[in-house]
This record gives sequence, C-alpha cells and structure tokens, in this order.
Amino acid sequence: MTTTMPTAGLDPPDEQLMARVCRDDDAAAFAMLVHRYERELFAFLHRYLHRRELAEDVFQATFLQVHRHRSRFEAGRPFRPWLYAVAVRQAIDAHRKDARHRRVSLDGATGVGGDGGSLAETVVGRESAADAEVEREETRATIRAAVDQLPELLRKPLELVYQRGLKYRDAAGILGVPVGTVKSRIHAAVTRLQGAGSLLALHAGSPVTP
Repeated sequence: MTTTMPTAGLDPPDEQLMARVCRDDDAAAFAMLVHRYERELFAFLHRYLHRRELAEDVFQATFLQVHRHRSRFEAGRPFRPWLYAVAVRQAIDAHRKDARHRRVSLDGATGVGGDGGSLAETVVGRESAADAEVEREETRATIRAAVDQLPELLRKPLELVYQRGLKYRDAAGILGVPVGTVKSRIHAAVTRLQGAGSLLALHAGSPVTP
C-alpha cells in the first residue's frame, strides 16, 4: 500500500480521494476519507442501531468493505451515497447477527413525522389500526403485500423511513436524492397503498411531516 500525502492547503473531494485509493491503494487518501466521515457516519449508525458499541463495529466494518471492494467503485459516481449504501448493508447484517438487538418491523416501526404513527396507522387510520388483533393482522398482511408490489423507486424510501426508522435526510443521503424527493416519493407510495384494496382505502392517516 502506497502513501501519498495530500498537497498542503488543499481539501480534495471525496471522489478524488477514492480514485487515489482505487488506483494506488493510497493509505493517506483512505485515512482522510475515514477521518472525514468519522463523526457523520458514526452518528448515523448510532441512530440506526441504537447501540454505541454496535455502531462502532459497523463503522469499522463499513470502511473495511470500502477498502476491500474498492475496485467496485465506479469512477465519476458520488462517493457519499455509495458509502452510506455500504454502511446500511453492514448495519442490516449486524441486526441479524445480534440477537440482543430488537428487530425493527415494518408493522410497528414509526416514521419520522413525530406523531408516533406506524405505517399501518398512516395508511389505514388510527381507529382502524386499533381494532381487533385479527383485523390488524389482516391489514398488516395486506399492506405488506401491497408494499412488495410498489416499484423500487417508491418502495425503497418507504422502507428506509418506516421500516428502518431513518430520518429523511439520512434516507436522502443513502438514495442520493434531495430530501424533498424522498418526501414526495413516500407520499406517492402511501397514496398508492391507500388505494390498493378495501382495507387500505378506509381513511388516510396523518401525513408524514418533516
């Protein structure tokens, strides 16, 4: 591994640093990337995983994967969304391996709107979601089936926000789109779900707010 120190006074963009890592296995460039994202990415993983120790492990695993699979990074693509995609995959793996961590479910996880509503409640309304358990299970099964039928463009932001409990800005970073685009796609997804069947067309729940 070569080590090329950056020119003094310059702050090269992520993509330039990653190009040096890919081309020359540049240790200094890689260290700069790790340092640059140390606070931001760790804070994201801490919010995602709710455990500091697990977030630290996943942070290290993320950059290990970045270095190990550096040849997969396409020249010209933005580095940050790619990094966050790697981090989310590592976090999901950590969830599965860590039996002590509560698994977040699509049915019970709340969105980031601040009103504590689950996806089921947002789609069909709170009164319906509070009915008998058998009806709730039928509603959830219908929603899950409807979510599976959504195009990936709408399904992905919905899952990141409702299933994984991410904030809009974090979902936007992963998807590489503006926050407003994430909001509009979630709104479009919920609108489709509300019209997907009789159970979903009852009442619109509270809209997702910033």
